[in-house]
Amino acid sequence: MFTQFKPSTIAFIVPLAATILLPVAAYASPQCTKEPKSAWLSEAAMKEKIATMGYHDIKVFKTSGSCYEIYGRDAQGHKTEVYFNPVDGSVVESNVD
Repeated sequence: MFTQFKPSTIAFIVPLAATILLPVAAYASPQCTKEPKSAWLSEAAMKEKIATMGYHDIKVFKTSGSCYEIYGRDAQGHKTEVYFNPVDGSVVESNVD
């Protein structure tokens, strides 16, 4: 029922799979800070800062890795996904639809 693989085949498949999958995992979210969470702005303070930057209609606000991440609209009304540095509130990455 199950196929037996030779050790040489497994030795080839495992590094190949890692080579393919690791860049995908690394792309999930950028590195926004190395500071501990105790140094981060509170979610309330960050939401206020985001609003003053012109972002609105926020559908999602979440912690993603070492970032605060939103899905909403920018000041021009474009749909956007934005990663913020949670320590100073600066934009690390912005993807506009």
